[in-house]
Amino acid sequence: MNIIKVMDYAEMSDYACDFLMNKMENLQKPVLGLATGSTPEGLYHRLIEKKVSFRNVVTFNLDEYVGLDRKNPNSYYYYMNDKLFNHVDIEMDKVHVPNGSATNLEKECHDYEEAIREAGQIDVQVLGIGVNGHIGFNEPGTAFTSRTHIVELDVSTRQANSRFFDSMEEVPTKAITMGIDSIMDSKEILLLISGHSKAHAVARLLEGEINEDFPASVLRRHKNVTIVVDEAAMSEVKENK
Repeated sequence: MNIIKVMDYAEMSDYACDFLMNKMENLQKPVLGLATGSTPEGLYHRLIEKKVSFRNVVTFNLDEYVGLDRKNPNSYYYYMNDKLFNHVDIEMDKVHVPNGSATNLEKECHDYEEAIREAGQIDVQVLGIGVNGHIGFNEPGTAFTSRTHIVELDVSTRQANSRFFDSMEEVPTKAITMGIDSIMDSKEILLLISGHSKAHAVARLLEGEINEDFPASVLRRHKNVTIVVDEAAMSEVKENK
């Protein structure tokens, strides 16, 4: 793992933008894995500010809630359009987000895996980490061998995401997510971590055991991971003190 320590969220976002721009400039047809939530918002804002071209880019999002229409402001399809796609020159037929409203969810998972394979696998996968160590929506206990699948969302995950909804009851209980093995197939991974709330997760990621109780721990087995982490998120790492 290549660990890049930065001062704060702004510096993390700046570094991530430069990192991704460099990769995109050196690939003829970049295939990017994208994440949602508050962590990558700064990255997307900077990519828009710098007028980075997405003309030749193919994207695959990590996950989507089950049961939310794509026009729902809390769907990740809506999020990606609002935070990035509506502001860059990407061709929308090259954008892939799981369809959480699909009639046959199992088929949707299978077709998503096939689409990634046909694209030639993901060049750079952008990730965040949950307080319980989830990556994508792969909750603790998810098999490292998992591919794109339907998952029951952990209470802590739903609570963390409830700030985007009017009430906890409105937060979906299920999602479609790339599996852990799907994520690990990415040629390179860019993990972004910011804030005191993620400090325990960072300490466990870097110093704990590799096991399925903490899904992000598997990233230590990947050959090409860059972690961009700010001071607050590094505060519980022993060697950092």
